Amino acid sequence: MSFDLAGLTAAVASQGVVTRVVVAGIEGSCPREVGAAMLIWDGGQTGTIGGGALEWQAAKRAHKMEAGSDRLDRIPLGPALGQCCGGAVTLISETFDEKRIIELAQDVVLRQVEGTNEIPLKIKQALTYARNSANTIKPELVDGWMLEPVSPTRRPLWIYGAGHVGRALVSVLAPFPDFAITWVDIAPDRFPADLPSNVTRLVAANPGEVVKYAPEDGEHLILTYSHALDLELCHQVLVRGFATAGLIGSRSKWVRFRNRLRKLGHTDTVIDRIDCPIGQPELGKHPQAIAVGVTRALLLRSGMENIKKDMVG
Repeated sequence: MSFDLAGLTAAVASQGVVTRVVVAGIEGSCPREVGAAMLIWDGGQTGTIGGGALEWQAAKRAHKMEAGSDRLDRIPLGPALGQCCGGAVTLISETFDEKRIIELAQDVVLRQVEGTNEIPLKIKQALTYARNSANTIKPELVDGWMLEPVSPTRRPLWIYGAGHVGRALVSVLAPFPDFAITWVDIAPDRFPADLPSNVTRLVAANPGEVVKYAPEDGEHLILTYSHALDLELCHQVLVRGFATAGLIGSRSKWVRFRNRLRKLGHTDTVIDRIDCPIGQPELGKHPQAIAVGVTRALLLRSGMENIKKDMVG
């Protein structure tokens, strides 16, 4: 487990203030391991620390926290929550805004959550050993200091639309560790109940407004229920800048979109960077077939980039 800085940054960009709850310690039988985390904001959340009463109570506490505040809770699962696990869980809840995100390190996140003592020798040794030997740092809480490795940089992939094709795409792409997926739609009930750990759900009444929060090297897949919304997303992606972009639809739809994007001030050279239709038409129009074709294209692009890097090196 590791600190998903990219996912947290995307959530803060969209929601303003986000509380991250992480499992910092366990004793006995517990629903999740140390390092498991969830993000909570006003009106939504993503990730899981095990579900049930533990997660519900953690979310309830998070909603009462003020920006910039932290808390540490030690919870015996049986006596406190009536759970049959029989163990105990230590949770750290921390609220983040844009300013606090900037202050975080890019390789490890180390902070004092309890007490006033200096950094423990065990933590110092773990950091030194990891940096000298490329050994993996494990999340742990030692004498009031919490240490977590930051997740490796992943390709930021933004998917707009949680319909049949959107769900198929996420199901195929999520298992690949190279992608950090931000999934955007207009209502929470359009998403499945359970999301993979590398998928951040963003609910936005106007998805076009969240495009500006995507990184300029982001990859975008546009496949909403509305042609008008698809057009607005294409426009906003072209304004923002991107690594790749794809639009679901027919060739005739793309001809109409090209004309409208020209009227919005975009040049043919820029418009041509959007792929439409996405996927491989020869595989068919079934949502899973589209997802397979899109995934193949993304993986081939990644492979070509690696070849280029090797040639330059």
